[in-house]
Amino acid sequence: MRYPVPHFVSIVVLLLLLIPCISQSLDAPLSEDLLGLIVFKSDLADPFSKLASWDEDDDDPCGWDGVSCNPRARRVVELSLSGFSLSGKLNRGLLQLQALRKLSLARNNFSGALNPRLAQMESLWSVDLSENALSGPIPDEFFAQCRSIRALNLAKNGFFGQIPGSLGSCSTLVALNLSSNRLSGALPSSLWSLYGLRSLDLSDNSLAGEIPWGVNRLYNLRSISLRGNRLNGKVPEDIGGCLQLKSIDFGVNLLYGNIPESMRNLSLCSYLSLGSNSLAGEVPSWIGDLRSLVSLDLSNNGFSGSVPDSVGNLIFLKRLDFSANRLGGSLPESMGNCRSLIEVDFNWNSLMGNLPKWVFKLGLQRISLSGNQMTGAIEVPSNTQQSLTILDLSSNAFYGGIPINFASIYGLKLLNLSFNSLSGSIPVSIGDLKSLEVLDLKKSKLTGEIPTQIGNCSLLTSLILSQNNLTGPIPAAMANLTNIQIIDLSFNNLTGPIPKKFSDIPHLISFNISHNLFSGDLPSGNFFNTIPPSSVSDNPGICGGVVNKSCPGVLPKPIVLNPNSSSANSNSSNPVFSSDFLKHKKIIFSISVLIAIGAAALIAIGVITITILNIRVRSAAARSAAALALVDDYYSRSPSHDSNSGKLVMFSSNDPDFNFGDHAILNKNCELGRGGFGTVYKTILKDGRNMAIKKLTVSSLVKSQEDFEREVKKLGKLRHPNLVTLEGYYWTPSLQLLMYEFIPGGSLYKHLHESSGLIHLSWQERFDTILGIARSLAHLHRMNVIHYNLKSSNILIDGSGEAKVADYGLAKLLPTLDRYVLSSKVQSALGYMAPEFALKTVKITEKCDVYGFGVLVLEIVTGRRPVEYLEDDVVVLCDVVRGALEGGRAEGCMDERLGGKFPVEEAVPVVKLGLICTSQVPSNRPEMTEVVKILEMIRCPQDSLEEELG
Repeated sequence: MRYPVPHFVSIVVLLLLLIPCISQSLDAPLSEDLLGLIVFKSDLADPFSKLASWDEDDDDPCGWDGVSCNPRARRVVELSLSGFSLSGKLNRGLLQLQALRKLSLARNNFSGALNPRLAQMESLWSVDLSENALSGPIPDEFFAQCRSIRALNLAKNGFFGQIPGSLGSCSTLVALNLSSNRLSGALPSSLWSLYGLRSLDLSDNSLAGEIPWGVNRLYNLRSISLRGNRLNGKVPEDIGGCLQLKSIDFGVNLLYGNIPESMRNLSLCSYLSLGSNSLAGEVPSWIGDLRSLVSLDLSNNGFSGSVPDSVGNLIFLKRLDFSANRLGGSLPESMGNCRSLIEVDFNWNSLMGNLPKWVFKLGLQRISLSGNQMTGAIEVPSNTQQSLTILDLSSNAFYGGIPINFASIYGLKLLNLSFNSLSGSIPVSIGDLKSLEVLDLKKSKLTGEIPTQIGNCSLLTSLILSQNNLTGPIPAAMANLTNIQIIDLSFNNLTGPIPKKFSDIPHLISFNISHNLFSGDLPSGNFFNTIPPSSVSDNPGICGGVVNKSCPGVLPKPIVLNPNSSSANSNSSNPVFSSDFLKHKKIIFSISVLIAIGAAALIAIGVITITILNIRVRSAAARSAAALALVDDYYSRSPSHDSNSGKLVMFSSNDPDFNFGDHAILNKNCELGRGGFGTVYKTILKDGRNMAIKKLTVSSLVKSQEDFEREVKKLGKLRHPNLVTLEGYYWTPSLQLLMYEFIPGGSLYKHLHESSGLIHLSWQERFDTILGIARSLAHLHRMNVIHYNLKSSNILIDGSGEAKVADYGLAKLLPTLDRYVLSSKVQSALGYMAPEFALKTVKITEKCDVYGFGVLVLEIVTGRRPVEYLEDDVVVLCDVVRGALEGGRAEGCMDERLGGKFPVEEAVPVVKLGLICTSQVPSNRPEMTEVVKILEMIRCPQDSLEEELG
């Protein structure tokens, strides 16, 4: 099919041909810049009209948005269009701007390859093309012909292949950022010849091999980040020669060995991150010589020994993370000298001893000591005024009562004292914690009643008091907790009825009171209409339909006869047969008959109405399907189409003869499944290919056509071996369809939980599935896409056993990211949803996906559902696995169908990783790029794996 060439393109072509002529009659330099900008604009899509001021009839572009000129030379020296939502190619128009010094096109959707001629522009010294959709290898000639570029930022694009060896030719480089791409291979040796380099960021790629010696040749280097790659070997010993280094980030790689001693010379270093590697040995005592440190991260390694006293010398230190190591001993009292400290994380070590006094004296904002062996009483000074937001002392051996002085801590949002040996009751001062959002006191040996004052914690979203010895009733004031999402009071000795006002709590998604002594009927309405029986089991006094036990009835009022009424049979000795009674009985009978007849009529009318509506709906659906089946024919016959007709766009095919065939594609017999966003059907194209088509059921919430198409096209550009490819879409105001590649192997949910699926998944298959999911999520997050709806039913298995993640990014099709709409429409499977998803004040980030991924990991290795409703209990998978791990029984959690055929050295770390990903605190969860590297590090060599399994 041929399309007419747009008029403005003809004009642009003509202008290009006339440039020599025009240059003779106008100010030549300015005319070249003007025409260059017009040509550049001609290839762009500008959905928000950000370039409206770029008027081709205007002789002076210096007043255009994003354009800056040199007032004397009258030349364009800066083009800054960051965040303009532009898309298109970087065409040759930019090359006309020969005086351009700064080019900033970040945070747009530019695509295509990198033009190597950009580097030849002699005046250009700063180029920022980050956060676009550029792809392909970085051309070798780009660096080879580099003239004057000092700052180059290509981060968050889709570049792949090796970093060109010609990089060393760009000797003017001062700052280089190639992070968050798909670059691979070894670090080029020419990198170390960039003596003027001050900032180097190659993080979040797939670079491999060792970090070679020669780093000290970059003597001007201030910042280096190689985080999130596959680099192995040791940290180069000569790095201490870069005396001006202020920031070092080698985290999430495969590095091993000790921390090189030369690092003690880096007295200016303020940021040091070596987390998520395989480093070992003791934390060196000279670490205290790095007096400028502000942030120190050695987490998730194999460090042993104790925390050195010299840490107390780091008086500027703000953030310290030693979590997930093998550190023992006590926390040094010298840390009380770290007056700037605001965050400490020693989770999952083997620390012992009491809680140091400096914990509540330094003004810390976050304290994480979970999963250690610390003991003693928790003592909070009465005069403390710190603004602590997170306090996690769970899974230790602390004893004594909960301090009443917690009320003096300002801004506390999370308090987790679970799995300790506390005693006494919950203090009434808990109600003074007005900022509290999460309170977890599970299995802490508490007694007494739940204080009424807890109803004052109006921001509370999660209240977990299970597995204690609490008594008394549920305070009616708890109904004031309008933000509460999760209430778990199971396994206590609580009594009395459930307050009826609990039915007014608007956002409740989990309410577990099983294994108590409650009585009476449950509240009605909202959440309680669908509460699972297991949530109230083992309460002998509970009655009602949920537990299939009738409540004591209310006796009806007796019929009172009128003693003054006359009777033709007044002498009768049996009043039951008196005429008045018979007359009254006839009246009652008549009323009952009338009511019954009326009810029957209403039911009949309702049935007829519903039948008619169903017929109309089916008819409308059939018409829509039939219309869609003829879309191709319509487009092939018509050079243009009516705005009211459907719009079909396919991303991977330019064939104008593409169509759906001659049958209705939305046939119920072809239905594959239903989800939070819609129903999926299978159809066969004319060329014999299978395709899955999702009919969106959120049409009333979907954005405008323009916004819808922009979001869908963004998803259509995503390509990854572990993502289900979005092939195209169909739009009408009342019907939206998404076309996906068809995956024949069924969902992971069926493979794990349904007999119709594959009964047995080997350990190798499960590990590959976990790794595939992790890689796909890491790719989504690099492209600024959050999945929002991660669960096993949205993981598909293709014919070769490869995991394919589906339903990603669909929440962005809604006009606003309403977490309550999503929690009910999308996050339908309780157990996958991150706890912060329900908090109004917390931004939903990629860490929500990390939580769902962690749940999936545990589901895959155990073969159990995230939440299981048993006859007398509710079992949350994360809690079960965490308890088993703490009790040294992690291997017992593995799926029995594995038959013990799994390598323990892989299985246990995978379980630990799943638990870390499901941390209640989002910042404790790793990035997905880190998760991928950790999984690749966990995987055993194939030879040893086969030997292990025999």
